[in-house]
Amino acid sequence: MDASSEFKDTLPTTPDALLAILDSAGIEYTRHIHPPLRTVEDSKGHRDGMPGTHVKNLYLRDRKKRNFLLIAQEDRAIDMKSLPEVIGSDRLSFGSADRLFEFLGVRPGAVSLFTLINDSEHRVQLTLDSSLMTAERVYFHPLVNDLTIGVTPVAIRAFLALTRHQPKMIDL
Repeated sequence: MDASSEFKDTLPTTPDALLAILDSAGIEYTRHIHPPLRTVEDSKGHRDGMPGTHVKNLYLRDRKKRNFLLIAQEDRAIDMKSLPEVIGSDRLSFGSADRLFEFLGVRPGAVSLFTLINDSEHRVQLTLDSSLMTAERVYFHPLVNDLTIGVTPVAIRAFLALTRHQPKMIDL
């Protein structure tokens, strides 16, 4: 299975359910439909009507089996050797597709801030590039990779309050 809407009904939370949660919480967003996008490079060709900051999302795991979701501006260089010291972890590696689905309820290519809706036990530590909180608008996949929603930093804070996730803010 891929990470597109074709398989949305196999997810613990569907994009429609997520958007209904955002709507009921009064969290505003813009919605954009496009072909399935798995990488930052894929997404760069589908930005019409989406001015603002685009991100990369990394699901990581350390040797102590702690899980991390790192979200940074798409073009930020991330030094995987120094990152553990910055975020307070052991040596990091990319989490497996199975663990990604177990902990965040999505498939590779759809990782984003909004996957935290599936982390009710708070088993994943969110780490955010602090520059995202000064952006005019930030874009994320809403659990599938053929939709993108744009939100403001105020909306990001409201979503994190809703899920009760406390991000670790870092400067990259």
